[in-house]
Amino acid sequence: MKITVNNKEVETTSATLLQLSQELALPGRGVAMAVNNRMVPRADWAGTPLEEGASVVIIKAACGG
Repeated sequence: MKITVNNKEVETTSATLLQLSQELALPGRGVAMAVNNRMVPRADWAGTPLEEGASVVIIKAACGG
């Protein structure tokens, strides 16, 4: 299926947000994700389905000031 990740169209077989995070090899900490402009708590990633055309925003924490 095709989804948008940080404004870039990608093809994925991931059915859930957790599977997408694993597919993208995201770190275990310091990452937040939103689907269709709705922040999703990490505890809910496994239960958050991805649908064709979904818009995912990934935010990575950065150190510094």
